[in-house]
Amino acid sequence: MIALSIVIYNILTGCIVCNENMRNKIGKKKDSIMQIEKSAYGTTTNNEKVIQFKLQNKGGIQVTIITYGGILTEIMTPDSDGRMDNVVLGFNILEQYEKKNPFFGALVGRYGNRISKGKFSLNGTYYLLAKNNGENNLHGGLKGFDKVVWKVENVKESTSFASLKLSYYSADMEEGFPGNLKTTVTYTLHSNNSLDVLYEATTDKTTVINLTQHSYFNLSGNFSQLIENHEVEIDADKFVPVDASLIPTGELASVENTPFDFRKSKIVETAINREHEQLKIGGGFDHCWVLNGKGYRSVAKAHHKESGRVMEVFTDQPGMQFYTGNFLDGTLPAPNNGVYVKRSGLCFETQHFPDSPNQPQFPDTTLEPGQKYETKTTFKFYINS
Repeated sequence: MIALSIVIYNILTGCIVCNENMRNKIGKKKDSIMQIEKSAYGTTTNNEKVIQFKLQNKGGIQVTIITYGGILTEIMTPDSDGRMDNVVLGFNILEQYEKKNPFFGALVGRYGNRISKGKFSLNGTYYLLAKNNGENNLHGGLKGFDKVVWKVENVKESTSFASLKLSYYSADMEEGFPGNLKTTVTYTLHSNNSLDVLYEATTDKTTVINLTQHSYFNLSGNFSQLIENHEVEIDADKFVPVDASLIPTGELASVENTPFDFRKSKIVETAINREHEQLKIGGGFDHCWVLNGKGYRSVAKAHHKESGRVMEVFTDQPGMQFYTGNFLDGTLPAPNNGVYVKRSGLCFETQHFPDSPNQPQFPDTTLEPGQKYETKTTFKFYINS
């Protein structure tokens, strides 16, 4: 595919603002400018054009995003020897993303995670949702934000960052959720090898919202290796236990003396193979941790010792779902003729707690007209051999 340069230098702001109509007026880019490349990615079964954007900085990080589902298809990062590898699970073609898959790299909404029995009430009105995960609603329903084509709002380049702003308008009662919801998500790659994901939304009717990013990471860059050899650290004193259908019991349990204690970095394999009823229920880790602290802060790290790659997670959210790819079963194709088997990737899904609309003791996920939903998560990559 031929990448199309779509930038124009704005002297007043010091930024380059993308504008495809002006591309022929642009001279050669300065080497100091972080780069964005745009290209056609494909056409959906509904005949919608999908665009691909590659954001690249001088530190060697390259992030690839498509407008279908706002999906992160690749994050290319160097290892301790300078070798570049993709560290997120995904597919090579649009057709595979349109098929049923475990939300590889996608933006998830309106409500990330599970809502019990596919229903909740607001102001005395019950709302019924699709039951797309047993008896429960999962990640927005049958056609959540991961299965729509997002509109490109803005693309910017500068000496220190490159950003892509996407938007989606979700109509009142789409997938059973009330309110016309306008959502924007801005991906920003910085010169320090950090990737920000900024979520913003407004509604014209009281609704619930819980947006997240669902990338599966494997810092080895080799998807035939399992993530059990990754070291993980999570700054959380408590986690959210679940019942047999993975719905929270309502308790916030201490991680003390359990496999869920990642307050000090540990290899996943040493925890995931321990005897614990919650691990049996999830087939591994598929739980929300109650993050310590408030405001935007560092909450988690993953480290692959052999490659030296580290990913640090920052967020302002109260919770984070740590998922170890327990339901991957070898049926989905991986690059280089491989397949994704159980525990090929791990997820750090920053969010509010599952089933919060039905659990009044949990932090509130209600969004009112006149309010603005705004939250930011950052994935920062570096080397620690």
